[in-house]
Amino acid sequence: MPVEETTSSAAPVQAPASHTGRSHKIACRGVWKVFGNNAERFLSEHDYMPSAAQLSAAGMIGAVRDVTLEVFEGEIFIIMGLSGSGKSTIVRCMSRLIEPTAGQVFFEDRDLLQMSEKQLTDIRRHKMGMVFQHFALLPHLTVLGNVAFPLEIQGVERGARERRALEVIELVGLKDRENYYPRELSGGQQQRVGIARSLAVEPEIWFLDEPFSALDPLIRREMQDEFLRLQNVLHKSIVFITHDFDEAIRLADRIAIMQDGAVIQIGTPEELVLRPATDYVAEFTKDIPRAKVLSAGAIMSPLGGAEGLAGSVAASAKVEDLAEALIDGDSDVSVTDEQGKAVGRLSRRAVLDVLVGKNHRT
Repeated sequence: MPVEETTSSAAPVQAPASHTGRSHKIACRGVWKVFGNNAERFLSEHDYMPSAAQLSAAGMIGAVRDVTLEVFEGEIFIIMGLSGSGKSTIVRCMSRLIEPTAGQVFFEDRDLLQMSEKQLTDIRRHKMGMVFQHFALLPHLTVLGNVAFPLEIQGVERGARERRALEVIELVGLKDRENYYPRELSGGQQQRVGIARSLAVEPEIWFLDEPFSALDPLIRREMQDEFLRLQNVLHKSIVFITHDFDEAIRLADRIAIMQDGAVIQIGTPEELVLRPATDYVAEFTKDIPRAKVLSAGAIMSPLGGAEGLAGSVAASAKVEDLAEALIDGDSDVSVTDEQGKAVGRLSRRAVLDVLVGKNHRT
């Protein structure tokens, strides 16, 4: 069940214009990755819309099925799903580490699938950063050597590449460890080296595939904090894969949920919780603490007059963050938009309803 209208590879199209008015950094249109003999011919014979049953009957595996999505400038776009849902495969299609069977992948306004190997290599080296679950650090190189390595591949002069490497080493909190070897670092520190290495080339799009899943819970939380800090400084366009919904709601601007190779819903964490498109999405999100996801704006009531409202909260504030103050208070507060204008009122009862688990789906 695709969430947006798609265009198959049967008919070339212009680079997509976003209906939101925001420019995209990378976008997929009708992307398929089918494993099996003569997969391209099979898709063509089925008008690029075979059913799961048709794929199975033909002995094909639809690892990615008709995926359409776009990642906006400066956003953290998270792709979620159970093991085997296709989330890693679609990211590898987006970077052309594997070749899609059909569809289009636009980086800015250029179709990656129409590029030569030389053009693609140039974009990967200069505009894409990638971090994977397994750090893949070079054991014979120091932290400095590992971080500078992509720049060495680019042919950057040694002094310049080491200066840049030292900048990102400090950025990720590893200053004074540039001469350590990977074996001398903790798991969290090794992951920071991997992140620094991917940032050394100053990528315009940053792909992270389960980067923290191998870490202990406390270190994982620290790395999430570090990731958010880096994003506040760098404002990268990020595609981040995780199977952990707690991690997703903490990091994401928007989330795409995949099932059996298809994207079944895209939305903010709050939208997925309040308005799940399918029973699968509802099941996927049912155990998420609502106070972490729901904002004041989602549970406010009409303003009805500001008299007697002694305080205010931002519409974007999460219930978890404002609960204590509201419960201890004895009156409603106003809810304000980004310009500080009152747009609603929030009651103690509405906050308590969220905390005790009353349903707020609309």
